[in-house]
Amino acid sequence: MSFKHLFTPHEIRGHEIRNRIFSTAHQTILAKNGSPTDEMAAYHEARARGGAGLIIMESSRPYADDVSESYFIDSSTDACIPGYKKAADAVHKHGTKVFGQINHGGRISRMHNGMNLVSHAPSAVPDHRFHCMPRVMSVEYIHTIINAFAAAAGRMMEAGLDGVESTASHGMLMAQFLNPLTNHREDEYGGSPENRFRFVGELIAATRKVVGEDKVVGMRISAEEIEPDGLDADGWLDICRRLNDEDGLDFINVTVGSMMGLGGSIHVVPPMAIEHAYTAPKAGAINAVVDKSVFVAGRINQPQLAEQVLADGQAHMCGMTRAMISDPEMPNKAREGRLDDIRACIGCNQACIGHYHMGVPISCIQNPQSGRELSLEVTSQATDKKTVIVAGGGPAGMKAAAVAAERGHRVVLHEASNKLGGQVLLAQSLPGRAEFGVLVDNLKREMDLAGVEVKLNSPINRALIDQEKPDTVIVATGAVPFKPDIDIAEDVHAVDVWQVLKGEVNPSAEVVVADWRCDWVGVGVAQKLALEGSHVRLCVDGMHAAQNLQKYLAWHWTGELHKVGVEVIPYARLYGADGDTVYFQHSTSGEPIICEGVDTLVVAQGHAPVTTLEHELMGCDADVHLVGDCLSPRSAEEAIYEAEMAARKI
Repeated sequence: MSFKHLFTPHEIRGHEIRNRIFSTAHQTILAKNGSPTDEMAAYHEARARGGAGLIIMESSRPYADDVSESYFIDSSTDACIPGYKKAADAVHKHGTKVFGQINHGGRISRMHNGMNLVSHAPSAVPDHRFHCMPRVMSVEYIHTIINAFAAAAGRMMEAGLDGVESTASHGMLMAQFLNPLTNHREDEYGGSPENRFRFVGELIAATRKVVGEDKVVGMRISAEEIEPDGLDADGWLDICRRLNDEDGLDFINVTVGSMMGLGGSIHVVPPMAIEHAYTAPKAGAINAVVDKSVFVAGRINQPQLAEQVLADGQAHMCGMTRAMISDPEMPNKAREGRLDDIRACIGCNQACIGHYHMGVPISCIQNPQSGRELSLEVTSQATDKKTVIVAGGGPAGMKAAAVAAERGHRVVLHEASNKLGGQVLLAQSLPGRAEFGVLVDNLKREMDLAGVEVKLNSPINRALIDQEKPDTVIVATGAVPFKPDIDIAEDVHAVDVWQVLKGEVNPSAEVVVADWRCDWVGVGVAQKLALEGSHVRLCVDGMHAAQNLQKYLAWHWTGELHKVGVEVIPYARLYGADGDTVYFQHSTSGEPIICEGVDTLVVAQGHAPVTTLEHELMGCDADVHLVGDCLSPRSAEEAIYEAEMAARKI
């Protein structure tokens, strides 16, 4: 494919960005004590080395009262400057530009040291996600915050960054001033569109004054906040027209969503069920009415998509953040025409934003090196080349085979069935989960490039190992549905999830799904059966449906279940079933929960490891490694990480 637009330079205020691919600001949990670290510099350098034109570093807090965690960058003091300089130097040596980002959450506030911070906002309007009741900002405090933003920008310029972006997106403080539903002030900062814009206009002017005329200044906005008390697309178009008149502003970075509530928060990092590049038409509408450079981000995970956005005139730069978390070399591979070699992001959200919400450093389920650039350096060649047999063609087996072969070993992967993929093949059959199957395509390509020999319909046993005499065996035999020791009468139509997904059974009109794990399995099969016409009661052995999924995924799926009429019953531990009745025990009270009139019970009680080969190989001459679900049933992230680590040890 010819990329006529994606790899042309873009100039902003005299700064030439070498191509149209950029990494948006995103929290990495790689800062320490409020400052960028060597780990953060290495993380951004990997994307610069991989060909990104621009990197916008993660959100920093310019004023001490909004710094809630030590892993947030605190740009309110000069202590951040050395860390920023490390990152800037690391990125610049690869020809990539780097901007900083400055943000204040306003009424969207978090806890610090176990206690809620005092949140500040234009007016005393609570949010619907963190449930903060903010303190009304005085005019003096407003001026303090404006000066703090400008001072933080100055520190970034002192560190050698090329520009700075302020955040009016996702319902943050600047957005709260712009919105008549959250700004009820009657002074010079409220009451009219001009007055509501004043805070933003003064902030831009103050920033420009500090950074000078040769640095880039931009603003991130949500083209639509998708919340009941959020600004709609027309409201933001009017604001962008005002931004266009600000001489000190160089670009508008467009996204959607808001952290003011659960529904809008889903769009902060939209999951795989949401359409690719769905934000681009909204950016296009803004681009049609402004003269500034327009950036856009939102599910643009392939260079072909980005090229189309640019060709359609919807934006000048495309944010491809998760695409480069999954594959930092994506820009280089696209430029060189190696599209099949790109490890495409699948929008699972598990180890990127999912890690952030757990307070641990960023990574990627497909690429364990992401976020671990210093501890997991580029795969090295093995000094002693060995013969390796991998048993199992799911994600763990495929990743182990690819990495071992990449290191120079002779690798043969045996898969008992006629297809590679393992449980991914089941996951991709659920509503909104088709893209998960791309994981298999990516791993197949990694194996092809590394030279792995694959044998399908080839189960492994001890006799084969004794015959082939490999140096190493990697056991990745996976798991099967767990059958709990529960009294289910013979007259009950009880089936497991795998039977449903494989089309081996026909659930009836009234279905109960007994969901122990509270992850994608229960909610996915509940939605699938409801869409197929069943009335579904989803009984979860937890506080709520999808409890163990990343927040945005859980909230998205909860909304989808509501749309199709799935009844969710929480705190329900499966106890037994007879006739048309399923019995649960309330997880905390111990009292019974009884579901009557049930035609089909779908048992989703997790998985049991397949350990047959492990036991057969005890005492054999080969070095044996266990990876993935056969070790302990968990998720694809653990399976792929363990596979990578095992293959690196051979």
